[in-house]
Amino acid sequence: MKLVALSDVAEMLGGVSRTRATEITNRATFPAPVDTVASGRMRIWARADVEAWIREYRPSQRVEET
Repeated sequence: MKLVALSDVAEMLGGVSRTRATEITNRATFPAPVDTVASGRMRIWARADVEAWIREYRPSQRVEET
């Protein structure tokens, strides 16, 4: 399973700021993180889950799958 952190998610969302990526990842529709690190302050997501969310909620945005 490939994992991504907030900075990766921001890049996957088209290079949005970390602040914007945080707003998006806090949405109820966004996948839940698979884990947290750094005493619970850094969330980690499954890359496939983020890719699937982008395909569903941002269909005009191209997703480069790995």
